[in-house]
Amino acid sequence: MTRSPKRRVAAAFDPATDSRASGAVNGVVGALILLNVAAVVLQTVDPLYARYRTAFRLFEAISVAVFVVEFLLRFWSSPARPGYEGPIRGRLAFLANPYAVADLLAILPVLLGIAALDLRFVRVVRLFWFLRLFRESALWRSRQRFVRVVRARRADLQIAVLVAALVFLVSSSLMYYAELSADTFASIPDAMWWAVVTLTTVGYGDVVPVTPLGRLLAGLTALGGIGLFALPASILVSGYEEVRNRPEAVADSDCECPNCGHRFEESD
Repeated sequence: MTRSPKRRVAAAFDPATDSRASGAVNGVVGALILLNVAAVVLQTVDPLYARYRTAFRLFEAISVAVFVVEFLLRFWSSPARPGYEGPIRGRLAFLANPYAVADLLAILPVLLGIAALDLRFVRVVRLFWFLRLFRESALWRSRQRFVRVVRARRADLQIAVLVAALVFLVSSSLMYYAELSADTFASIPDAMWWAVVTLTTVGYGDVVPVTPLGRLLAGLTALGGIGLFALPASILVSGYEEVRNRPEAVADSDCECPNCGHRFEESD
């Protein structure tokens, strides 16, 4: 059965479609996104930007033109995708998609002429295109697994975050009172900066305790931070391995739309 042009276009831009057209489109879009990220980074080198200003602007104009055409094609063909049925409701749902919003945030400033006001703003918003790499067919299945892990371990992660917040608040409060005589910290919020760099084991050293009690507390806080902030990572790693090695989880992800999460049968 021959598919309509709208369905063919929708399939070409759907990262879940394992076809040559989809692979080619995703490859070109992905390469263009990476080149734009590189261009944004290189434009901050003033001598380089001054020498190749015209090339940078030409590449930006070409990129915006390509993404505008691609956005309009995806918008036009969106009702042909699962979960976006209906000429009006489907397109409104498409515009509400986070990736569509990211595209608009990267395209509209250039189209509206904001570049004339502040070119740095345009450079930054173009980085929103980088988010679209998560839609590529090679990544969306892993993204679905990661979402499943977070959902399955949500309670464990909430406990870990609450414990970290409690330790952060208690350690900064105790440090403030321990160093009160030395006037090291003007307030508890000032001590919170110390708690952040200590618990994350960064330790900038711009503010350090000077009293014996404060140093003892700092040592305990640093040791606690090593294990405390590794806890969420271990929860995610163990959960990811569990979901990844579960055959039914992989099968379920094949029946879920990467754009809207709509679940459909394989016969669809």
